[in-house]
Amino acid sequence: MAKPIEVTDSSFEKEILQSDLPAIVDFWAVWCGPCKIIAPYLEQLAGEYEGKVKIAKMDVDNNPQTPTKYGIRSIPTVIFFKNGKVVDQIIGAQPKANFQEKIKKLL
Repeated sequence: MAKPIEVTDSSFEKEILQSDLPAIVDFWAVWCGPCKIIAPYLEQLAGEYEGKVKIAKMDVDNNPQTPTKYGIRSIPTVIFFKNGKVVDQIIGAQPKANFQEKIKKLL
């Protein structure tokens, strides 16, 4: 079963922006309650869309450059990338169905 990959400021460009697959990045932190709510959804989606969508997580406390570049002001923020470009985002904890709906638009 696939799991979300961990990305860092240094691996972000290679793993996400240069990815052949559409990518989703969950910007989160250990202390964030709503982040813990959506984490299981993203784990399930990583398995459901294995080989079709890359799902990644970035700890904003350990990687300040990328969240700043994308204007992340509250977490969780989940950004959807296609061909290295931002195409959508979800801010805050939302139902799994909302993530699935946006993934379908990516594909």
